[in-house]
Amino acid sequence: MVKSEVKVFGPATVSNVGPGFDLMGFALESPGDEMIIRRNNSGKLKLFNESGCDLPLDTEKNVAAVSAKSLLNELGNKDGFDLVFTQKINPGSGVGSSAASCVAAVVGINELLGNPFETAALIPYAMDGERVASGSTHADNIAPALLGGITLIRGYDPLDIKHIPYPSDLWCAVVHPELEIKTLESRKLIPEQVPLKVALQQCGNLAGLVAGLITGDYPLISRSVTDVFAEPYRTQQLPDFDILKKDSLSAGSVGTGLSGSGPSVFSLCRGEEMATSVGEVMRKHFTSRGITAATYISRISEAGCKII
Repeated sequence: MVKSEVKVFGPATVSNVGPGFDLMGFALESPGDEMIIRRNNSGKLKLFNESGCDLPLDTEKNVAAVSAKSLLNELGNKDGFDLVFTQKINPGSGVGSSAASCVAAVVGINELLGNPFETAALIPYAMDGERVASGSTHADNIAPALLGGITLIRGYDPLDIKHIPYPSDLWCAVVHPELEIKTLESRKLIPEQVPLKVALQQCGNLAGLVAGLITGDYPLISRSVTDVFAEPYRTQQLPDFDILKKDSLSAGSVGTGLSGSGPSVFSLCRGEEMATSVGEVMRKHFTSRGITAATYISRISEAGCKII
């Protein structure tokens, strides 16, 4: 029986994960996007926003529509579809808002078309939508949002993505202050060239983080969650970030950093109880400075994007 409608969940993601700038990310169990995708008889993509978030409904500017069109064009398919946003991560939050929409769109349409593509093969089409949001083609949000778990993008040409094993008791606290930082603007803050010394430090940190995750070496993970490429420039937009990082580490965080381009901040923690405590410390950092902040406590999600 041919389906006419599906409901899809696209998870929030933490990207970069310290030294993994444009190369590493992981999926969260919540929050996420929910989207209803249904066939229509118009031969066109139509967008409907029931989420309460302010979203562009122009199919040239909406990231989910761009991803959907990329997939349909590849297939030479002229069918029409409605993309109905029913739940939406706040844009500019730093937890993969655009990626969640992009993957939900391609997974839903792929499902309605009888799954002509395996899930991993949908990544390039979702990345086309991500380019609209950030001005560059990167998969550190797209890959984990689609595939779940912790993913490493070893290379982009050709695209080479691997899952990284991690300890079973690894949790994450994410605090999202009510500030908006657009990825496109945030990327402009980062220098195009870095000194060799800085590059070597970043490479060492990324290698250490991967090794620590695989072996469950929490002290190594903690020493490695440091970004010397982007974070020093992007965190200038957050109040007293150095204090926040110090306080979260003192509270038991394994490693704390900027989630994506910010303003959200993540902390890797050992166990749910520690993640909850650290999340509260980070939330209070912002509220004490007059900034409302939401807290999310989550395991790493193995599921990725899914039909619900």
